[in-house]
Amino acid sequence: MFKSYKQCQSCGMPLKQDVKGGGSEKDGTLSQMYCSSCYENGAFKRPDMTVTEMQKLVEDVLKNEVKFLKIFRWLAVRQIPKLERWKKN
Repeated sequence: MFKSYKQCQSCGMPLKQDVKGGGSEKDGTLSQMYCSSCYENGAFKRPDMTVTEMQKLVEDVLKNEVKFLKIFRWLAVRQIPKLERWKKN
């Protein structure tokens, strides 16, 4: 059965906050796993990105958001390695 995700499985952003509603698959349908910032036309926008680079990017983005206290930024960054894109089989 197909699994539905509430947050991007690459960066952790809540999918309901994605202005485009999610990333896109090759056939043009919305991705149920990834946001539009990370995924487009069935591929990652930055395929060579490492989990450490994604953590740094998310930390930097959230620093610019006034509503994100340091503890919430830490929690958001900490959970990234547990997302599907970064899990090691």
